[in-house]
Amino acid sequence: MTNKTITPPISTARRRPLPAALLAVFMGLAACCGARADEPRPDAVPGGIALVQLRPSATEPTATYDGRQILVTGSAPLHWHAVVGIPLSAKPGRKYVQIESRGWHYSAPFDVHSKHYATEHITMKNKRMVNPTRADLRRIAKERDQIDGALSHWTPRPPDSLAFIVPLHGAVSSPFGLRRVFNGEPRQPHSGIDIAAPAGTPIVAPAAGKVIDVGDYFFTGNTVIVDHGEGLISLYCHMSVVKVIEGEDVSRGQILGEVGMTGRTTGPHTHWGVALNDTMVNPTLFFPSRTAFEEELKPPAAVGAND
Repeated sequence: MTNKTITPPISTARRRPLPAALLAVFMGLAACCGARADEPRPDAVPGGIALVQLRPSATEPTATYDGRQILVTGSAPLHWHAVVGIPLSAKPGRKYVQIESRGWHYSAPFDVHSKHYATEHITMKNKRMVNPTRADLRRIAKERDQIDGALSHWTPRPPDSLAFIVPLHGAVSSPFGLRRVFNGEPRQPHSGIDIAAPAGTPIVAPAAGKVIDVGDYFFTGNTVIVDHGEGLISLYCHMSVVKVIEGEDVSRGQILGEVGMTGRTTGPHTHWGVALNDTMVNPTLFFPSRTAFEEELKPPAAVGAND
């Protein structure tokens, strides 16, 4: 697996604002057209996505946030958006995307709003999954580096589409953003969605991409990570069977593997995570609405599994 060095923050050299009247005209024209149909649904909260309107440009601008290059969508000259993944740890308030366009540099603002996530208490029978041994911790640290490297991967190829299909049919057994408490001990918030389904249920790619990592990890079990382009990454955990190999190009709807209960799990399900600019975000934002996502899932009887 090869990782590309993250682009550093852009300097503010040669900063020169457009005349206010001209900028207002351009931004008004761009805003009236709205976001592209395949752009994610904006929700500027911790764990959400901000679509930041950029100034007119004859060529695609380059954007960074928090020192990381981020996805830009749209078309010349008026319809450019920076697609910003907002960390679950983000504090509410004004934030800025740094933009470079044809040698000019400026900051594009957006506001992050507060959001409350519920707390989930989970009882694990396997105590090592809550309090790993020293040997386990060494393995976990090595695997964490491997997974983090995949999630921070950047390729200049733009995504084929930002409108996803569901990776499998089932029931959401644990939503995104929950504060997790395992056997009474607080852990990191839930950075994906758990979809419970019978073991052996096919798991498919929600969009075209390239498999950049396949592994059997302590917490996530049999795992597949797919690069969709320009910092948009998805991962699928706890598989019973993996049906792709690292380096393989996959098409939208292609089977990646099957539902299982490997790693830290209380029952058969898939943990589905999506990263933007090395930041885990709510996967449902790649659907027109939460209702559309739930309808596409076509949930069977609840299985009730968590990871």
